[in-house]
Amino acid sequence: MPVVSTFRSGPHRTAVGVTAGLLAAFAALAVAELVAGLVRPAAGPVTVVGGALIDRTPPPVKDFAVRTFGEDDKTVLRLGILAVLALFAAALGIIALRRRWAGPGGVLLFGFIGAVAAASRPDAQGAGDVLPSLAGAAAGALALLVMREQAVRGATAQDAAGGTDGPDSSGEGAGGGATGGGQNRRGFLVAAGVTAAVATTGGLLGRYVSGHRARGAVASREGLVLPAPASPAPPVPRGVSLPVPGITPYTTRNADFYRVDTALVVPKVDAGAWRLRVRGKGVPRLRTFGLEDLLARPPIERDITLTCVSNEVGGPYAGNARWLGVRLDDLLAECGVVPPSRGGAADQLVARSVDGMTLGSPVEDVMDGRDAMLAVGMNGEPLPFDHGFPVRMLVPGLYGYVSACKWIEDIELTTFDAYDPYWVERKWARRAPVKTQSRIDTPKPFARIPAGTVTVAGVAWAQHRGITRVQIRVDDGPWQDADLAVQNTTDTWRQWSHRWPAAPGGHRITVRATDATGRVQTERRAPTVPDGATGRHSVFVTVT
Repeated sequence: MPVVSTFRSGPHRTAVGVTAGLLAAFAALAVAELVAGLVRPAAGPVTVVGGALIDRTPPPVKDFAVRTFGEDDKTVLRLGILAVLALFAAALGIIALRRRWAGPGGVLLFGFIGAVAAASRPDAQGAGDVLPSLAGAAAGALALLVMREQAVRGATAQDAAGGTDGPDSSGEGAGGGATGGGQNRRGFLVAAGVTAAVATTGGLLGRYVSGHRARGAVASREGLVLPAPASPAPPVPRGVSLPVPGITPYTTRNADFYRVDTALVVPKVDAGAWRLRVRGKGVPRLRTFGLEDLLARPPIERDITLTCVSNEVGGPYAGNARWLGVRLDDLLAECGVVPPSRGGAADQLVARSVDGMTLGSPVEDVMDGRDAMLAVGMNGEPLPFDHGFPVRMLVPGLYGYVSACKWIEDIELTTFDAYDPYWVERKWARRAPVKTQSRIDTPKPFARIPAGTVTVAGVAWAQHRGITRVQIRVDDGPWQDADLAVQNTTDTWRQWSHRWPAAPGGHRITVRATDATGRVQTERRAPTVPDGATGRHSVFVTVT
């Protein structure tokens, strides 16, 4: 029966309901994360619901999130999910005071949604994945019900003793109300305190359990000794780095390397337990490799620039590193794979990550002699977890979404007609060679600089083709050649600079590059979807 006439109205009731709802949500999430720590950390409700939202977000919205929030996009999403949960939890707490089962029922409904999301994830690993959401919902519903009963009992006792909103003319009645209501208010506060304490303990224990599960992966990375390359990278020639303040360094530190992926929780894979399956068209039988099998092969070392397709013109999502790994074409050939140009049955290589991500690469590109590899090292150390430890794939000259599978565990040879990987399902192009791009690093947009000689500088890239020319234009003036740094390889970016005699006033500086095929970077503006942005980067500066 609804408790309307007996429960005190106004701010007091709202505050009690909000408190009960938020604490119930806290308990639900804490218990869910604890169970997820015991079952599988990636099955936590915030993670699976967040992953489902990412999967269903239109590409332009994802692109906006990457542009706006950068590598903090996942943090913003998690905070957004928690904020929405808090609002719903507060509302359910208020509703529960009026309808006994409505609030707990709402909590159970959220648990059911989390369980469905967990079961539908591409990396789902069985019925155990639904347990965190269900267990958390049960704990939250129970906590809300207990706090609700204590709150309503306190209000009922106070009303029965004469402690309604109006002053009681009976001193005895008022005294009885203060005693009965006070005792039951204390009952609600005790229930709320116990809920908060249990939830806090459960949350801390969940973090400990999740951290303990990850220790094996951390220890395996710390203990990994990278082999010396059988084919070392050529020494970086003198002159690849220009002595210009503000220019992007030639080599990107691991800590500064961009990260764009859909993983809300970075997978931590134990190198000792890691396995790679190779299967599909042209592979007579399933082949399985462990990390030791890969490390026993002749390692190659190469400097390669990676670029994300979400990179806007002039954007930050490009980085250059020295990678250590094994040749992917050799491994595929040993498994029986033949490229389509030589009669092979498969024209698409689908790489799968441990988190269920799928990326599709043209087999012809992977096996045309370029330094496509399964990488195990980055800038002289084992791959960081953020960048794919223990093994990731990369193919020079292709955007990351079709080539740079992190945390790879499966390679399937198939055809483009037979299968659409993750991003292609979301209307991105099947084939995505990197486009010729250039960027002005210094001066920064809207900078105020003194008149005189100003050094304009930046980087340009056209992986697997190389950069042969960079030019800048001031306002509507003629194109002027910039000085190029020494080129290391065609698979890496190239620094450039130009000394500009800057006159006072506002000026727009534009840059364009020419690749080794003679193709000049187009001025046609195009968005990142479906196969990478085009246009020319420019900055506006004020010369004083």
